[in-house]
Amino acid sequence: MSREFTFVDLFAGCGGLSEGFYKEGFRALLHLEINPAACETLKTRMRYYKYSDEDIERSVMCDDITRDGVIEDIERRLSEHVDIIIGGPPCQAFSTVGRAQSPDSMNTDPRNYLFKNYLGILNKLQPELFIFENVKGILTARPQGVRIFEKIISEMRKTYDVVDDPDILLLDAADYGVPQLRERVIIIGIKKGGKIKTTPEEIYKLISKTHSVDGKNGTKKYVTVREAISDLPKLKAGAGTEISHRDNSVKNDYLDKIVSKDGVIHNHVARRHNDKDRERYRILSENKWQLKDLQEVRPDLVHHNPEHFGNRYTVQEFDKPGKTVVAHLYKDGNLFIHPDSEQSRTFTVREAARIQSFPDDFIFKGSRTEQYKQVGNAVPPLMAQALAKVIKKTLEDM
Repeated sequence: MSREFTFVDLFAGCGGLSEGFYKEGFRALLHLEINPAACETLKTRMRYYKYSDEDIERSVMCDDITRDGVIEDIERRLSEHVDIIIGGPPCQAFSTVGRAQSPDSMNTDPRNYLFKNYLGILNKLQPELFIFENVKGILTARPQGVRIFEKIISEMRKTYDVVDDPDILLLDAADYGVPQLRERVIIIGIKKGGKIKTTPEEIYKLISKTHSVDGKNGTKKYVTVREAISDLPKLKAGAGTEISHRDNSVKNDYLDKIVSKDGVIHNHVARRHNDKDRERYRILSENKWQLKDLQEVRPDLVHHNPEHFGNRYTVQEFDKPGKTVVAHLYKDGNLFIHPDSEQSRTFTVREAARIQSFPDDFIFKGSRTEQYKQVGNAVPPLMAQALAKVIKKTLEDM
């Protein structure tokens, strides 16, 4: 019998990265997350996986990773060895969008240095492996003139072997069956002098791509928005209920991985929109237009300069993978306008979750604003599972 491997998730969010490891049979020892609503989502998911109430209370640590004494408190909660630490610091300070919108390009944002807290815990617990996830922008971010990526790699290399080649580190979720184009930096580290004798480069080679644009070389074509959401109830703005049912007659390979046996779905409630918004969404969706196109025929519906906010409104396309789901989704859904013009609205939490590859039995807790935030910040579970499969094999071969 193979051993049950354990993980600790730092900056856990709602548990997208954890979900991939749960699916591969890993056991959670600790989730560290500062947001109370996300912590409730983590607890709810642990109940789904039949963890005891005692284990859940010990394992979900709703706390600030920068707090003095947090490492000691983590150690007190752990009663056994940790095989792998996973997680990624909040990425707003590294994202190109965040830097563009910040008056000082995020130079003084304290989130630039949360990687130090991650490494502090990593070096204390000394697992055989770690996964550090972040946005593509981390490769070029230069807070206060210092290239942060080089600094992070340099610190990691004091105790772990890692790769610094962006061509290896940059993975796209769409390549692993997620219906979304989402590039992320995935740094996999192996403890120096540890039990694992393989190299990080060899581990990356094992992360096999299952999907591609053209579906060639033994892969399937990218999963589309249509495949991901066409079975969900059609809703007008403001409609929907927290618990409802999908159309069980709609079937495809993606839904086979996502839907629950009873066809129940959660969190499928549409935002309320005013008349002007609904008309704007309808026209943009019907014509697959950008803001500049709308400016020419209905300037009364445009209140952003198309030259500066050309992608301020984005219609998701049925026959392509979704655009990258972002945390901004909690402020408004204008980047995620539904492709069905008859619905004339933005995405629900469940639709965004489908684009992120969360299973239907994954329930998001907290206010709807908090739910959107959790979905937007998450690692897509199917991408996480692709990583977990390779990590599991690496540990088994140890």
